[in-house]
Amino acid sequence: MSANAAPLVLLAAGGTGGHLFPAEAAAVALAKRGAVIDLATDTRAAHFQFPARAVHLIPSATLRGRDPIAVARTATLLALGTAKAWSLVGRIRPAVAVGFGGYPTVPPLLAASLRGVPTLLHEQNGVMGRANRLLAPRVTKIATGFRALENLDARLRSKVSFTGNPVRPQVVAAAAIPYAVPAPNGPFHLVVFGGSQGARVMAEIVPAAIERLVSATRARLTMVQQARAEDIDAVRATYARLGVAAEIATFFADLPQRLAAAHLVVARSGASTVAELSAIGRPAILVPLPHALDQDQKVNAGILAAAGGAIRIEQTALTPERLASEIAALADDSARLGKMAAAAKSAGTLDAAERLAELVMQVAQA
Repeated sequence: MSANAAPLVLLAAGGTGGHLFPAEAAAVALAKRGAVIDLATDTRAAHFQFPARAVHLIPSATLRGRDPIAVARTATLLALGTAKAWSLVGRIRPAVAVGFGGYPTVPPLLAASLRGVPTLLHEQNGVMGRANRLLAPRVTKIATGFRALENLDARLRSKVSFTGNPVRPQVVAAAAIPYAVPAPNGPFHLVVFGGSQGARVMAEIVPAAIERLVSATRARLTMVQQARAEDIDAVRATYARLGVAAEIATFFADLPQRLAAAHLVVARSGASTVAELSAIGRPAILVPLPHALDQDQKVNAGILAAAGGAIRIEQTALTPERLASEIAALADDSARLGKMAAAAKSAGTLDAAERLAELVMQVAQA
C-alpha cells in the first residue's frame, strides 16, 4: 500500500445488531481517516443499511451442539465460506481485515490470515466467544470491549489492546443528554427491550410485574417496550387494561434516544446493550440470556453491576414479584437512580470507535 493510497479495510461481522452496530461505528470512524470500507457478513444482514462500498455475503454457520450431522454441516459451510472469502480477499486485496465476532467472521479472517493480510479481532464481551477463540491465535491484534477479558489464553495477552465497545453516532448524540432524575411522584419513564430480536421473557414478566405495582406508582409510568410480533397484542392489551401509557413495537430505530429519555431500563445484557447503557449513562435492571454457552451476557451484566450502574437478575430469579419490587424501590429513590446513572456513565468508553479505528490503521500500516 502506497503512503497516499486510501487503505481498504475489510470488516467481518455476524448479521445481528450485536456484531453489526460496533462494526458500523468503527466503519464511520475509519471513513473519517480516509479508509474505504467493505463488509463481509451473512444473509441476516441483508436488510441492514451499512456504510460500506460493498457488502459481501459469505456462507457460514454457527456450531450448535455436537450432533455429527450438525457438525459436518457447519464444517462444510465454513469450508465453502473460507473458499469464497479466499477468492474475495485475493480480488479486493484489503490492507487489513477486522472481525467483530460470530462464526460469519471465521471465513474472512481465516482467508485473510492465510493470504498474509494483517488481521484484528474485536471482542465486545467480557468473555471471549468461541469463534474469536478459534481465530485468536492467528490474528495480528485483539481489541477488547472491557478492560478484563475472561478465558483468554495467557500466551495471547501481548496481542491485546483495550479500546472499549464502539457505539453508533446516534448513541454518541444521546450520551450528550444528561440524566434527569425523576421528581417525587412525577412521571417515571421505563424502557424495556430484549436485544435486536426481542425476548419472550420480557413480554411474559414485565407486564405482570407492572400489574403488581401499587396504583400510585403505575399512574406515574410511561412505558416503551419492545416485543416480538407474536407477543405484541397481549402486551399492549395488558397495559391498556391497567391504564398504563405504553408504546409497544417490535423494533425502535431511535432506541438511543429512547434510552436517553429513560429513568430506568430493563433489558438483556448483550455487549452492545451494555455499551450503549454505559455510554449514555442510564440505570438498568439486566437479565442475562440464560442459555449462552459462554455466559457472555452474565459476565457483561456483572461488570456493569460491579460498577454500580445496574442490578443483575438471573432469569431463573426473574419473577413478576421480584421485578415489581425492584422497580418500585427505584421509582421511589431518585438519589439512588442518580448514583446508578453516574456509575453507568463512568463505565462507558465514548471514544471507543476512534480508539479502535486508530488501532486498525496502525495494524494496516505496520
